[in-house]
Amino acid sequence: MKNQLFSALFLLSLILPTGVSAREQVEEGGTRADIVVYGATPGGVCAAIAASREGATVILLEPTDHIGGLNTGGLSFSDSNQTVRSTVMGLFDEWHTRIEKDYSARGIKLPYQVRVKDQSKWTYEPHVALRVTKQMLDEAHVKVLPKQVLQSVRKEGTRISSLVTDNGAFAAKTFIDATYEGDLMAAAGVSWTIGREGKAEYGESLAGKRYPKSRMNINGFDSEGQILPLITTTDAGPEDEGDSNVMVYSFRLCLTDDPKNRVPFPKPESYDPARFEVMRRFAKSGGRLGWDLYPLPGGKFDGNNSIGGQFSLGLVGGGNGWSEADEAGRAAIWEQHKQYTLEFYHFLTTDPAVPEKVRNAYARLGLCKDEFPEYGHFSPALYVREGRRMRGMYVLSQKDILEQPEKKDPIAVSSFPIDSHDCQRIALTDGGVINEGTIFPVRKSSPKQGYAYHVPYRSILPQPKECSNLLVPVALSCTHVGISSLRVEPTWMILGQSAGIAAALSARNESSVQDLPYKQLRARLLAQGQVLELPPDTNANEVSHSIDPQSLPGIVLDNTSAELSGHWSHSTNFKPHIGSGYLHDEKSGDGKATAVFRFKVPQSGRYQLLMAYSAHESRANNVPLTVFSGAKKARLSVDQTRTLPQGKQFRPLGIVELQDDVETKITISNDKTSGFVILDAIQLLPAK
Repeated sequence: MKNQLFSALFLLSLILPTGVSAREQVEEGGTRADIVVYGATPGGVCAAIAASREGATVILLEPTDHIGGLNTGGLSFSDSNQTVRSTVMGLFDEWHTRIEKDYSARGIKLPYQVRVKDQSKWTYEPHVALRVTKQMLDEAHVKVLPKQVLQSVRKEGTRISSLVTDNGAFAAKTFIDATYEGDLMAAAGVSWTIGREGKAEYGESLAGKRYPKSRMNINGFDSEGQILPLITTTDAGPEDEGDSNVMVYSFRLCLTDDPKNRVPFPKPESYDPARFEVMRRFAKSGGRLGWDLYPLPGGKFDGNNSIGGQFSLGLVGGGNGWSEADEAGRAAIWEQHKQYTLEFYHFLTTDPAVPEKVRNAYARLGLCKDEFPEYGHFSPALYVREGRRMRGMYVLSQKDILEQPEKKDPIAVSSFPIDSHDCQRIALTDGGVINEGTIFPVRKSSPKQGYAYHVPYRSILPQPKECSNLLVPVALSCTHVGISSLRVEPTWMILGQSAGIAAALSARNESSVQDLPYKQLRARLLAQGQVLELPPDTNANEVSHSIDPQSLPGIVLDNTSAELSGHWSHSTNFKPHIGSGYLHDEKSGDGKATAVFRFKVPQSGRYQLLMAYSAHESRANNVPLTVFSGAKKARLSVDQTRTLPQGKQFRPLGIVELQDDVETKITISNDKTSGFVILDAIQLLPAK
């Protein structure tokens, strides 16, 4: 972990005009404002709008020619359904409301309502997101300047006086680094790190590397028969240690199967079949290949990594070095990711090892004629899930998420699960036997079950001795485990808004950002619609443990008491769970995985049937469940994407008639299911 200046920066002289007000400078195309925001990411857009609404003049600089980052670059399903939506308000909520109104004004009804804070998926088309984003910036009178690649920073003591891009120099009272990569803070000499910490550095049980425990034979299977992914690197050392690897980067692809709007995928510049050999073995063995496709308005899909899938849509390891690279270096890395994506699509649609049904399904998909026309319809935004992270006044870590969620200076409530995408793949050899594995993602529990925590103001502040007029809301001060929860656009948008308000107040007070009175900041955060109170059900200690089945009322059937057939995998990732963990069917849907519970009830009668499972979008929504009790038989189909009642571990499924003089049998299977089937526990309570 090294603190270093941004690559290839050259200090340039700066000459600024005098005798002209900041507002006149902005209006007349000048280079001086109260606030300069570097990086037109969703966090940067919200920072600029929020600062302007506080009365500050604002210039928003973007190194590329694309405004809006991932929000307008293909990520059309923002993952807010995995947050406590009642706490993600402010500009994030306003932006979504305006998207909804945009569709409504054109007579299009979306399958959700923003005012309803449930866990439905809020989706939109990229060009609509871009239109709404630009409207909000225009209304706020933010001066937006694309193609402004940072070259250097000029400081007077601890204060940035100006930043220099390849197209000009820009001065301000307060600066905001809203880049995914932390470019401005690095150029300003602020301490930063990149990659994963070791377990001991911040006392994080989830830190370090996470290697598979089982061995694998040469055909690509582990000792339990589970297929593991393509391996690209060598052994990376002890599990407790950290490294400089970042989460995999990928594109969020906007796709369609509508012939009227479909543009064929470009051919890759080259295609190496050997690159996909392990995928080929996986497919031949019956494994399922593909990407997650989220339905969007306009007959489109948002293509993303397959959640829980064996193979990432992104180029694992390909993002290493991106943050430290200069403009040309990033262009090369971007192109490598694009070509890998095109090769992956070519493999899915042409390789004989891929089942014909799968090949045909992907062959029907193409890019969208009405999206990204200036970029050949391919997304201009690479999904930078993790870049540099500041080492600021407060380093947010695992304990802040799971053990100590409340802070004295909150600027946002974050609640996305701890979820790290792959950081690398490893290859070990042992006498000709290949032991392959991947760094497993860390996914604990959905905050809908209790995880919500404060993000303190101190976590977006540099050390005072390093810089006193800079705020860093995106590449903020946290660990790798911390960024694994913070790294989603809803959180970055509300953090950006809070940073914009703080920047405007600091500029008005002519004070350092560290000396801004929190009481003053809090008042303006609330005035702009931010939520600063933790939801009442937040109790990190409660959800960090498993639940003893014997502590629950009624008849509780844990997965350990089931008769199993087919392949089930054990997991403890989502909490709380009943007993020592839960089982899942690896999303196979082949009808071979079944679980049978056999028991007798103490007396005949009507019983309420409840199921415990970890709700998530990747779950099956059609899990077959059958109850046999003498002559009585009941069939149910369980939607495991549905959230459990607030504060509860089980969801009621219905009422069943059970007899005490015969054995009752409950069978759960994965017959024709789509998504992961979760087997945790069944509960039966006498019906009132």
